[in-house]
Amino acid sequence: MAIAPDKTVLVVGGGISGLTATVETAEAGTKVVLVEKNPYLGGRVAQLYRYFPKLCPPYCGLEINFRRIKQNPAITFYTLAEVDNISGSAGNFSVTIKQKPRYVNEKCTACGECVEACPVERPNEFNFGMDNTKAIYLPHELAFPMRYVIDDSYCKGKECAKCVEACKYGAIDLDMKEKTFEVNVEAIIFATGWNPYDATKMDNLGFGKVRNVITNMMMERLAAPNGPTKGKIVRPSDGKEVQKIAFVQCAGSRDENHLNYCSAICCMASLKQATYIREQNPDAEVTIFYIDLRAPGKYEDFYRKVEADEKIKMIKGKVAKIEEDPSTGDPVVTVEDVANLKKIVESFDMVVLATGMEPQTRRNKLPGNVEYEENGFLKVDQPDGVFATGVATRPLDVNTSNQDATAKAIKCIQTLVGGK
Repeated sequence: MAIAPDKTVLVVGGGISGLTATVETAEAGTKVVLVEKNPYLGGRVAQLYRYFPKLCPPYCGLEINFRRIKQNPAITFYTLAEVDNISGSAGNFSVTIKQKPRYVNEKCTACGECVEACPVERPNEFNFGMDNTKAIYLPHELAFPMRYVIDDSYCKGKECAKCVEACKYGAIDLDMKEKTFEVNVEAIIFATGWNPYDATKMDNLGFGKVRNVITNMMMERLAAPNGPTKGKIVRPSDGKEVQKIAFVQCAGSRDENHLNYCSAICCMASLKQATYIREQNPDAEVTIFYIDLRAPGKYEDFYRKVEADEKIKMIKGKVAKIEEDPSTGDPVVTVEDVANLKKIVESFDMVVLATGMEPQTRRNKLPGNVEYEENGFLKVDQPDGVFATGVATRPLDVNTSNQDATAKAIKCIQTLVGGK
């Protein structure tokens, strides 16, 4: 039985899970409305340097999905948009969407003339504040849509308007306003994704106080060719090449005071990032402090490969504190070596905290009739016509997120065919 062409599915979240759910559902014959709060699609995956299992740049996979979206007239997507209200039930949901102004229209060619003219800077959240952009900016070099956006919390508007003067195409409209509109849909897929856990909450680990302590997602941006240092892994305080680095596992995860669950991907992320350092600097020394190292199933071979590197040392022990040596800027790590029953106090050029995955819905609850687990993840089993996928439901890697989103797309399609 084919899906009636007037059926519409709402997908909330434009990360890897939301993109997969969107294209798989639309290509089965239904219309899809995709809503994403950022000014670009791709979510957290777009911020990675490499991802499992192929260790290739994320745009290997994202670009395929973007092309499928561009070629499919059944898909409508909105960036800078969030769902404000949901009413109704399966087969007849009424959804209110609010979309913030981009101040840049479809005439934009991404030529960059506006950026040259803009006098105002802002912290670059895509790079976790490690560099700045202008108030008018391209979210990142491979952004989709490839269109500039204005941050109105920094832009001086018509008091300045230098970007308007510089644009040859009439693409900048400072009169744009927030829009509110409604869509009617038969089903909803939530793919709301995750945030890195706030490392400043762990006082003993020094983030925000020790200059050369960063998070694992910051490390991804440092290693990326389109990152703040164009792929050079250097420490933030002075740009020094990293010769000796430590990774601290379970930074916030498996801790009753923070996240009481295992974030699943942190061990593999640190092992992967250890290879970034070793590839870039063959003489670099890496130490991984861990409680338990988890490399599930097919990732065991990768773990063994990293473990065999004589320049990579793995020490079982919980880090007690990280302090800064005021004379060098080096982070000084104090840790209990469990295997050798001794305390270690050691200096490093830089320390990377393997911060956990926190669902977006832990802090920001969704409108409508949505059910949550105790940690803020969405329950897998939702009311009729509502589905949840990806890291919105539990910590997952990219590959498993894709598989899960495809499965939820199939379940959604079955619901539409069944008329439930």
